[in-house]
Amino acid sequence: MDEALRAIANRRRRTILGLIWDRERTASEIAALSALSKPATSQHLRVLREAALVHVRSAGNQRLYRADRERIADLRRELDAFLGP
Repeated sequence: MDEALRAIANRRRRTILGLIWDRERTASEIAALSALSKPATSQHLRVLREAALVHVRSAGNQRLYRADRERIADLRRELDAFLGP
């Protein structure tokens, strides 16, 4: 959980998760939509992958990213339990 919390603490990573919440996107699409450089986008995606907050699927020579909504829901439940009513 600590790694996931560190990952979502960054505003740009939260923006990326929003961009891939409902659909898959390539790193290039994410970079263009978030006004980040491609290297910065790749670095943020790596952190999100390592925190198990995104799914990655290969399609030919592209990698498609999508938010792992189930994992994020689990994280939310853990936070809700921690914070209480």
